[in-house]
Amino acid sequence: MAAHPHPLVVRARRLADDLLAPHAERVDQTQVPASHLAEIRRSGLLGLNAPREYGGAAAPGAVVRETTEILAGACCSTWFVQTQHHTPVLTLAKSEGPVRERLLARLASGELLSGVAYAHLRAYPRTPVRVTRDRGGWRFDGAVPWYTGWGLNDVMMLAGVTDADEALFAFTEAREQPGLRASDPMHLAALTAARTVSLELDGLWLPEEAVALRTPYDRWAAADRLKTVNANPAAFGVAEAALPFLDEETAAPLRARLSEVRGRAYALAADAAPHERVAERLALKTQAYEVLQAATTAAVVSAGGRSMLLTNRAQRLAREALFLLVQGQTRESRTAHLAALTS
Repeated sequence: MAAHPHPLVVRARRLADDLLAPHAERVDQTQVPASHLAEIRRSGLLGLNAPREYGGAAAPGAVVRETTEILAGACCSTWFVQTQHHTPVLTLAKSEGPVRERLLARLASGELLSGVAYAHLRAYPRTPVRVTRDRGGWRFDGAVPWYTGWGLNDVMMLAGVTDADEALFAFTEAREQPGLRASDPMHLAALTAARTVSLELDGLWLPEEAVALRTPYDRWAAADRLKTVNANPAAFGVAEAALPFLDEETAAPLRARLSEVRGRAYALAADAAPHERVAERLALKTQAYEVLQAATTAAVVSAGGRSMLLTNRAQRLAREALFLLVQGQTRESRTAHLAALTS
């Protein structure tokens, strides 16, 4: 940490130490409490990426990465609910539609918490959600396989593909309404507490004024691929959280390897243009996964039989590591990871 850390880093650390980490095992077995999210709303962290003119912090990348590590290492379920919020903020910041003025300041302040429903776009040319013109607005039909934060979020950013092969993103309230129905929350191997559901869309109608982005699918996909090739700071945060389970002899080489991979990955993210050195970024992402798996596996081994209890912290971290292996996964990242595993 820098000699004079950013105020949001200080707030994230305080939240992690005083609230998130002490209750993480209980949250893991229940659900992310509204009180946790209320503290995150008050902290200013939901405005991390928002423009200053809308009340946000416009924080540099290093601060975004550090706060991600801190929150994910303390309680990955809580981190995952709030991390959904930042993509809608960034999307609105670049939008020119009226929805920007209606929502961006409220999202930046934490008055509203947003979820996202767009990962299914990566299945293209399959189109799980189709969007068609209807009554001066847009009609959504299909199925969203994964939506996190149901019952916790206020709004959602929903995406689909139009008949003209455009990616279209629009905002609506995160609740059941005509044309939108949610499944029961899924019981998952990890992060069940984040309240992930599937959504059935059958004629959900949204006005033109709700649209934040409409762009050719290929253009959106090219930008999306560049975002998913970097190592996820959450992986370093969860790996770091596993090290206290180990004696110093065991922890030292893992700590050194974590520091080395993190340093290289962050330097690349900060210094190179997003489209440069993609193969190296993917290799470092895979190496981050290797450190994550090694650290959390070592924590389980060190904890012994106790780690088979669902309430054991080492076991929770190991399950969260499994989740991070597939979170935000694309065909490109999957191929690179499998190649590394079988080389």
